[in-house]
Formats: sequence, structure tokens, C-alpha cells
Amino acid sequence: MLFVVATPIGNLGDITLRAIEVLKSADVVAAEDTRRSGMLLKHLGIKKPFISYHEHNEAARTMELVERLARGENIALITDAGTPGMSDPGLRLIRECVRRRVPFTIIPGPSSILTALLGSGFSTDKFCFRGFPPVKSGQRERELRAAVEREETTIFFESPYRLTKTLAVCVDIMPDRQLCVARELTQKFEEFRRGVASEILAHYQVHRPKGEIVLVISGS
Repeated sequence: MLFVVATPIGNLGDITLRAIEVLKSADVVAAEDTRRSGMLLKHLGIKKPFISYHEHNEAARTMELVERLARGENIALITDAGTPGMSDPGLRLIRECVRRRVPFTIIPGPSSILTALLGSGFSTDKFCFRGFPPVKSGQRERELRAAVEREETTIFFESPYRLTKTLAVCVDIMPDRQLCVARELTQKFEEFRRGVASEILAHYQVHRPKGEIVLVISGS
């Protein structure tokens, strides 16, 4: 059985009881970053063999893991934070399990997407998650213009190194739209900064953003 296990997005206390049980019972843990995941398992008092599973070896590792699953092993798949397959490695392995009819299950847990959405105070009736905006400026602008046209709330992940560039585009194409930058979620310095793009941009031009970031854009 493959267990796709959601792990804390910041606060290690958010690990679920079911996730702990699965990690204890697994034969091996496939992890995006074995060093970082090793810290999580050490915190939980769990010792397990690791195998690396990240974007640079995902194709080869997928076939290896499927073969091990076919031999009867129990494998727990985790990423650095959150749920594997959501803008992280994992979907390829899930699809291969579907194709080969190898059993798998999802162990739900913390979600930065839902945490940011609720913390923004924007509408939760309908929302659209778009992953990371494109790196290239033209493609990024097209993605953000599409968000302006949506009636539902739009959610992006964003790098702290590109946040001000994205906000600068928002100043031009959605100057009056309410935004929320959710940062360091569930951690000591958790922050929800709300306002129009120019206000938020001015803040982060003075205070350099750090940590994991979710950008939430209110619907039209």
C-alpha cells in the first residue's frame, strides 16, 4: 500500500494521529528532502529508512517505488510540508498506481491553501488554486489578469524572492482589488497582511518578505 501523507506546513504539532500511525508502520519513507523529513521523524520519535523522491529523480523513483509496492511493501510518501502532489512531487506516483491498479490511500492533514483562504476573510463559496505564478513576466501578467476576471477567490503560492514583482503587476492591473498575503502559516511569526496591492507592496518593499507565502486575491 502507498500512503500519501500530509505533513505540517510549519507547526509540528499539527501532525495527525493517523499520519503518525502510518509513519510508524511504513517499511520505508519516500521524502522530498530526507534531511528535513528526518527532523520531523526525529521529533516524533520514529526511525525509518528513507528514500529520496523529488522533482529531479521523480520519473526513475516512481518506477522503483511501484515495483517495491508490487512486492508487498508499505511506503509512506511525504514532502517538505503539506500534501504530496499539490505543487510538490507525488502526482506522478499516484497516477502510476492508478494505471497499474496498485492500492494507495491519502492521509489528509494541514493545508496552506485552506488556511490562507480562511485567514484572508475572502469568500470561501468558490475558489481557484493556481499554484505558483509563471516566472516569466509576460506569462505572470496573463495569469494575474485571468484572476481579475474571475468571480471566485484566486489562490497562488509565491516565492519571497518574487512577491514584490507579482504585487507590482497587481498594482497596475487590479489597483482596487483586495489582496491578502499569508506568510509563515501556523508558525510563531504567522502573518495575514490584507489591503490593496499598493499598500501591501509598500510594506514588503521596506520589510523583505521571508518564509512560505500564499497570495489570495478576492473575487470580482
